[in-house]
Amino acid sequence: PEVINGRTHKATVVDLSPWVEYEFRVVASNSVGIGEPSRPSALLKTKAAVPVVAPTNIGGGGGSRSELVITWEPVSEELQNGEGFGYVVMFRPLGSTTWTKAVVASVESSKYVYRNESITPLSPFEVKVGVYNNEGEGTLSSISIIYSGEDEPQMAPAGTSALSVSAAAVEVSWLPIPWNRHTGRVLGYEVRGW
Repeated sequence: PEVINGRTHKATVVDLSPWVEYEFRVVASNSVGIGEPSRPSALLKTKAAVPVVAPTNIGGGGGSRSELVITWEPVSEELQNGEGFGYVVMFRPLGSTTWTKAVVASVESSKYVYRNESITPLSPFEVKVGVYNNEGEGTLSSISIIYSGEDEPQMAPAGTSALSVSAAAVEVSWLPIPWNRHTGRVLGYEVRGW
């Protein structure tokens, strides 16, 4: 902080963080140098304020059919600015004008799962996550695009054939299932024999 005139006996300290405990010391100085600091003042907590830092790393996706999974990196305690801290999650189908809003009251939360049978698999959603505390709602993140959960494949592989390659081995082949916008990508196959 700036040096204060020797005839002044008080100062206003600015640019402190809300809802944080501080203690203060005073140091006297003259042309010879700086003296010893005073004993620390009693702890003093600044007043609460609306949070101004939005969560980061908004992501998600995956999950089960009819689910929209939204994740974020939690806001650290020193940036929560007051008691009653939580998250505001807002989302809407891409191209829609109406936002759905959910409140997540847990400070430690980093995930919200919206379940609704009307959600089409792999549908894009616009998502933003904000913060609030007892003082009010704060900043929202920028919009991220997140996809709803996939569905299980709706068709079986076609063109299955088997070729005996030895007394103890059979080679099985099939045509791959094409990628489907509504069910997603196929991650693997299971071959059964009897």
